[in-house]
Amino acid sequence: MKTILKVMFLLCGAGLSAVAAHAQKKVIIEDESPKGVVLVTIDKAGDEIIRIMNESQLPYIHEPQAPRFLLTDRKGKFALGIGGYVRATAEYDFGGIVDNIDFIPAYIPGGSKIKNQFQMDASTSTIFLKLVGHTKILGDFIVYTAGNFRDGSNKGFQLRNAYVSFRDVTVGYTYGGFMDLGALPSTIDFQGPNGATFYRATQVAYTYKGLKNFRFNASVEVPSVDGTTDSGLDIAQQRMPDFTAYAQYGWNSKSHLRVGGLIRSMTYTSTLSDKAHAVTGFGVQASATFNVGRQWQVFGQATYGKGIGQYLNDISNLNVDIVPDPDKEGKMQALPMLGWYAGLQYNISPKVFLSSTYSMSRLYSENGYPANEPSTYRYGQYFVANLFWNVTPNMQVGAEYLRGWRTNFDDSTNHANRMNLLVQYSF
Repeated sequence: MKTILKVMFLLCGAGLSAVAAHAQKKVIIEDESPKGVVLVTIDKAGDEIIRIMNESQLPYIHEPQAPRFLLTDRKGKFALGIGGYVRATAEYDFGGIVDNIDFIPAYIPGGSKIKNQFQMDASTSTIFLKLVGHTKILGDFIVYTAGNFRDGSNKGFQLRNAYVSFRDVTVGYTYGGFMDLGALPSTIDFQGPNGATFYRATQVAYTYKGLKNFRFNASVEVPSVDGTTDSGLDIAQQRMPDFTAYAQYGWNSKSHLRVGGLIRSMTYTSTLSDKAHAVTGFGVQASATFNVGRQWQVFGQATYGKGIGQYLNDISNLNVDIVPDPDKEGKMQALPMLGWYAGLQYNISPKVFLSSTYSMSRLYSENGYPANEPSTYRYGQYFVANLFWNVTPNMQVGAEYLRGWRTNFDDSTNHANRMNLLVQYSF
């Protein structure tokens, strides 16, 4: 019996070894194989891959870091990274509330009996795919898609970026040209300062980098128009794209000045006319960020225009790109509006920093607007102070205080306070 068992074990062992050897032959990738794929950590990738990954990293605190692991070809010319972060926040409002998961002064209710509010959120956790490489025809190219789970109350997947970039041309859905990601402050609040320009759009954009320290960009973007209408007015299908452009001068990796502009045409229809009409909107913007010594960073932005509510954080929630003209029946108008912020960041150490920002957005009256609605939003104010600690290269925690004010055209003011806590782990 023992002899029989020994023979069976030997046969099983030989069979398993043969299967393993056969399987091993199937998965071995020969060096000369052009389609071979290797899993590596990013620090082991080729110099070309690391350079493209670093140069294409978007300078915004809510954008994921470079992926930890990559799938590369044997020659290290192409790499696919999969990464993201898990982000959880706890929020407590006191002395007044903001009726939103983000701190939006426009959503501070008037006359509310509720003065305290507790919320938690993990819906901004993000996942992305990023393919990078270099070819003679396309030069450096990036294919990038990213999304989070903040799609209404159902926590469905929401697209944040989906674009391809090559030869300084970007095609797809990403951050618009009428904003400056590099000058935005660091906040736990996912939306950020109420006077900042912030939006995404499907676009075709070109960036010229041929002059030392200068960068020029122009884009054609799909328009999004939100307006206030009445029974005789409607927002129509848009006939023209939005056009943006900017010029930037930078003197080191953390310092630049930028000026930009936008022009748009917003189409509407009226029951008093048998044809469509359009209102022209425009915007001008200046932004800057620069370091003072090794520890201080200064940043700010100012934006003014007509009919640009879609682009300003606070005012984008009010549907005021175009509004009825009280002085002209059947006509719509674009209102003047302003947004700005200024802030400081102090780097205590390479892992810990403090920052603070003050911001304001303002909607101006024109031609009698708002008629008979004195409780309409006039301006909002936003103050934030926070502390961030990068516990490890992949884990960040933070604490934040926010205060907001909403003032209406009747000069009534309501305010709110919020404390935020953050835990975020990148992968």
